[in-house]
Amino acid sequence: MIATLSGKLALREPGRVIIETAGVGYEVAIPLSTYYRLPPAGSPVMLEVRQVIREDSWQLYGFMSVAEKRAFDLLMQVQHVGPKLALGVLSNLSPDELVTAIGREDVARLDAVPGIGTRVAERIVRELRDKAADLKLIAPVAAAAPASAADALVEDAISALVNLGYKPAEAKRAIDMILPEDGAEQMGLENVIRKALAVLAGER
Repeated sequence: MIATLSGKLALREPGRVIIETAGVGYEVAIPLSTYYRLPPAGSPVMLEVRQVIREDSWQLYGFMSVAEKRAFDLLMQVQHVGPKLALGVLSNLSPDELVTAIGREDVARLDAVPGIGTRVAERIVRELRDKAADLKLIAPVAAAAPASAADALVEDAISALVNLGYKPAEAKRAIDMILPEDGAEQMGLENVIRKALAVLAGER
């Protein structure tokens, strides 16, 4: 079982990375929380990795912290929560926020994550209520997204929202609603995505 993966960051984009090591490029699915904290493409990087093997697929999921990987494992214990939904939760909630939501039985907070729905949110709370506190998850320290051209930043934000289950038109409309007069570059990618998610959640 692969536990960590280190090498050169050959590709960096919302939702996935490719890490080259020993002449092999490994594609790894990631949550947005990990994407925000990655170094620029071409830099050395190491990710905590969870390997998920199915009959028809073999996929790696990567995280910048042990806490994120442990939260992913926790979510994967819930019936009807697969890797894609688990990554979606971690793209919207830090491990610490996840444990808090479970502990407070805050179904609405979990239901706000695209693709979850009320029934799955209730199941997460019910099935993990007695497990979350025992893991003692530590919230990762957020880092600002690297500066980039405004147009490229908007494209990255749209791509991230699409990966979370929104339609491109919905994502673009939400981003246009929250952009300041001086543009997205002044806000930074993480703030653009978070504010757009808040707009989209309000439309549900």
